[in-house]
Amino acid sequence: MSLRRLAPDQPASFEFTPDNQAWAHKQVKKYPEGKQASAVVPLLWRAQEQNGGHVTEPMMRVIGGMLGMSPIRVLEIATFYTMFNLKPVGKHLIQVCTTTPCWLRGSEAVVAACKKHIHTHAGTVSDDGKLSWMEVECMGACVNAPAVQIGDDFYEDLDGARMEGMINDLRAGRPVKPGSQIGRQNSAPEGGPMTLLDLKS
Repeated sequence: MSLRRLAPDQPASFEFTPDNQAWAHKQVKKYPEGKQASAVVPLLWRAQEQNGGHVTEPMMRVIGGMLGMSPIRVLEIATFYTMFNLKPVGKHLIQVCTTTPCWLRGSEAVVAACKKHIHTHAGTVSDDGKLSWMEVECMGACVNAPAVQIGDDFYEDLDGARMEGMINDLRAGRPVKPGSQIGRQNSAPEGGPMTLLDLKS
């Protein structure tokens, strides 16, 4: 795993919204006395969502205080799990799978589209603040490779041109449809089912 560090520019403070604070207290109560630190991952996740997609050092101090953990312990967890972004991301973060199955099916063209239309360097926010992209390891959607994740949704059976179209739609505020981009049904073979087609048997 590459070295992961917090962004050099950090805000002065962090505070959960009242709704998120109430939610966080409910999460902490799920764990037995002395085991509250087990809530660190969900609290970091909710804090990241509240903060527009990345975690900060003040956030770790607040969460550490809530859980009886030193901030460095929270930092160790945030830097270990790559689902936590350590610097600002665009409004739409495109996570491109480049593990072998996706690579064999053309993820290089998907990466090229991101470099062309967002930024040449992964992890850099586009000038308009709307988009950023990163390479990730396997997302478990190998049968429909290449795949990307945007927000909570997967987009599959991509190529360079389809990725470019999605980027343009996201930038323009148009909706993009999750799932297969070639009309594949779930994980069925391209072109439709190939077996169990004889209804008489």
